[in-house]
Amino acid sequence: MSKRGYHHGNLRQALVEAALRLIEMKGPTGFTLSEAAKQAGVTPAAVYRHFEGREDLIAEAARQGFLMFADLMQHAYDKYQPSPLAAFEATGRAYLAFARKHPGHYIAMFESGIASNRTPELAEAAHRARNILERAADDLSQQIPADKRPPASMFSAHILAMSHGVVELYARNTPGATSPFPPEDLLETGIGIYLRGLGLIEPDS
Repeated sequence: MSKRGYHHGNLRQALVEAALRLIEMKGPTGFTLSEAAKQAGVTPAAVYRHFEGREDLIAEAARQGFLMFADLMQHAYDKYQPSPLAAFEATGRAYLAFARKHPGHYIAMFESGIASNRTPELAEAAHRARNILERAADDLSQQIPADKRPPASMFSAHILAMSHGVVELYARNTPGATSPFPPEDLLETGIGIYLRGLGLIEPDS
């Protein structure tokens, strides 16, 4: 698109999309605003009408990513109702699916060093995404006696940590990190071991 073809609104989005491509290619600290402007087909000065710096541009990419992530998690959660176990497992799989399908957003969200509370809008989007997994964890944990029940926030944090580890080590083509098992299987069995430890699913016979 020519420089004259942009309106005020879609230039902002074009810059975000340019940043996402650069993040995938070079990482969140491997590009400049000038490069993002060049990718978007505008002058560097035009970037500053929308973003104060690279971090603000990445923060907007992260915000959009969290909104997409939340939508995907919500769909997974809703699809497998009314089973708390199936809904919880589906949200874990949704994490892996999102990381594979939207690597630029994923990096902006979790690997850029941008705090999720950098802006109120980013904080709200991140909270919405985390809240879905926490709600799924809370639904499932109701089957555990109250005196043995972990807080839903801890429960969901454990699964997020496990999901993130599988993504980082085995789902992103990390050099030197290979597994004889598909990432989906690693995540599913890891969640299964965790849930067995809580007594939420029966041990294998």
